[in-house]
Amino acid sequence: MFIAAMVFAVLFVVAYFSFEVGDNWDTFAGMGASTVSLGVTLGMSLLLIGAGIIHLARKLMSDHEMVEMRHPAASPPEDREATVQALNDGLDEAGIGRRPLVRNTMLGAVGILGLPAVVLLRDLAPGNAMDINKLAHTIWEPGMRLVRDVVGTPILASEVETGDLINAAPEAMFPSEENGYPELHGAEEQAEKAKGAIIIVRMDPDEITPLEGREKWTVDGIICYSKICTHVGCPISLYERTTHHVLCPCHQSTFDLADHARVVFGPAARPLPQLPIAVDDEGYLVAQSDFTEPIGASFWEREKL
Repeated sequence: MFIAAMVFAVLFVVAYFSFEVGDNWDTFAGMGASTVSLGVTLGMSLLLIGAGIIHLARKLMSDHEMVEMRHPAASPPEDREATVQALNDGLDEAGIGRRPLVRNTMLGAVGILGLPAVVLLRDLAPGNAMDINKLAHTIWEPGMRLVRDVVGTPILASEVETGDLINAAPEAMFPSEENGYPELHGAEEQAEKAKGAIIIVRMDPDEITPLEGREKWTVDGIICYSKICTHVGCPISLYERTTHHVLCPCHQSTFDLADHARVVFGPAARPLPQLPIAVDDEGYLVAQSDFTEPIGASFWEREKL
């Protein structure tokens, strides 16, 4: 059983690289080849390890009842010594030392089970390539319009009321013949939608305290920030218009949107990234560029502001 568990763990890795997610989606009773093969191989590996350990305990270890009387939580030294002796006796009775094949295959099956876990870490990388630089960029580009989330309509600067908070997204998430953006699908679409989500707020321009070099990142008091909290990446939109504070509902990190979204409360370590915006010839809000810093939860290559 332990040897078979090792074989299934290796087959998991083979299946992971052999079957592409999304291909052969109806191979087995309407289920994809990748899903079925990964589930069966990993499940069988775990099942065989468990069954092998149970079989070892039931068939090879001695079978006799042991009674242990209740005792205070703080055991006296002699009880501790007795416990260690009992453990040693149990190891002797199991015969692991006398059965190297059982011992070595059991250790091998448990050890090689870590291989699928290591392989699955590859899926933490964005897209198909393990390129850490993708974490630092989003779909935003110069001239791309800011559109309302869900409906995808562009936003006129003149229509944004003071005190309003608008949940918005990149125009590229709503491709059409008019804007010419390519359609995204599957995981790529979800990743870009998550990274590109923004909030737009309008306030009195005199209330805004911009960072040096960001004086021209707003439009008549309209300011735009990432919607993704810099703590663990939750979406935020709980806005208090009188203080210009926005709250993350997950762990209560609070940001002051009037003061470059600096953290005023909670576990977040850095301000919300700001998206530089402008208006186009038709009066619609557009991005001046992509975010100039990575959005979302912090990772090891970012410096605190």
